[in-house]
Amino acid sequence: MKGKHIVVGITGSIAAYKAAYLIRSLIKKGAEVQVVITPAGKEFITPVTLSALTGKPVVSEFFTANDGTWHSHVDLGLWSDLMIIAPATASTIGKMANGIADNMLITTYLSMKAPVFIAPAMDLDMYAHPSTQRNLELLKSYGNHIIEPASGFLASKLEGKGRMEEPDKIVEIIEAHFASKKDLAEKKILITAGPTYEKLDPVRYISNYSSGKMGFALAEACAERGAEVILIVGPTQLQVNHPNIRRIDVESADQMYEQAMAEFKNVDTGILCAAVADYKPETCADGKIKRKESEETAFGGSQLILKLIPNKDIAASLGKIKTEKQVLIGFALETHDEETNAKLKLEKKNLDFIVLNSLRDEGAGFQTDTNKISIINRKGERTDFPLKHKKAVANDIIDMSYS
Repeated sequence: MKGKHIVVGITGSIAAYKAAYLIRSLIKKGAEVQVVITPAGKEFITPVTLSALTGKPVVSEFFTANDGTWHSHVDLGLWSDLMIIAPATASTIGKMANGIADNMLITTYLSMKAPVFIAPAMDLDMYAHPSTQRNLELLKSYGNHIIEPASGFLASKLEGKGRMEEPDKIVEIIEAHFASKKDLAEKKILITAGPTYEKLDPVRYISNYSSGKMGFALAEACAERGAEVILIVGPTQLQVNHPNIRRIDVESADQMYEQAMAEFKNVDTGILCAAVADYKPETCADGKIKRKESEETAFGGSQLILKLIPNKDIAASLGKIKTEKQVLIGFALETHDEETNAKLKLEKKNLDFIVLNSLRDEGAGFQTDTNKISIINRKGERTDFPLKHKKAVANDIIDMSYS
């Protein structure tokens, strides 16, 4: 863990004393640690103790009491390679699951770009309560890692559950995470993301509702797991954070096609997540198209008829040049006959896998932070996944592609 940046979150639990041992062990392994503690957490362990261990001021409030300095939760989210919240009380778990950002720890969690590990600490009745279990399941669906004692169910009882895992074991889990997540270290991956703009004139274009969030989640996940990523992206305000990602910005489907064709021959895998426009205007006007007042219609102006022509099919074109050593993954966003249409697309475009999602599923599709997918392989075998945060979905796609 040498050189890793780790945020340790501490909440108001009697197990807070264990955080001191956890921090000491992480530092001995070479990690740089920043503590973020809730106000209740300071009732169980003092910031002075924690600061002495880390060599850094402990972050607890949004502003420093004496000089009003603002603590940026966004900067912490970008700085960190991993966040571990230990101990995590039922109250904090509930706030995390439901986005209740009323303290510095929760806002840091909500801004976190790195993986988050959570070590619950509460009595058995609180842990076993349906609301706590629901919140833990929500956190898992967002892509978080829940660390619990390994005793599990014994004699039909929740023995050991709710107790915070021992610091040494938590460190082992974190070390294993950093070691295992480099499974794509030898891979070079091309990802397309976002929409394309097809110009009508200098001020108007045809496009779709794609935000690019799924493609960016895939790029970050691949990079975190060691891959060299080439991200070809249409117009979007999203930003990449990982140094392993080389971003190529494009606007139109033609530009995305040219870049994809040029880059694909040098990669191991292509993941075509972009929502590329199927059609474009036959001509683009040199000047702004004006409303004509002659030949008035019921809508107050003359009709404007657009002639559209098909764009080049990026997936099909890459499928034709794909070698046996390459993997090509496509996406199918459907509104009806979902599986039938996805399988036809997989076969026609020579894909190895296709990721299917439907606009009929709540929380899936454009501009959401979550997605609900199915993955279909060349044999026609379908694997369904529940609704998850797109970060977790990205890792499901990668795991299926390299299993």
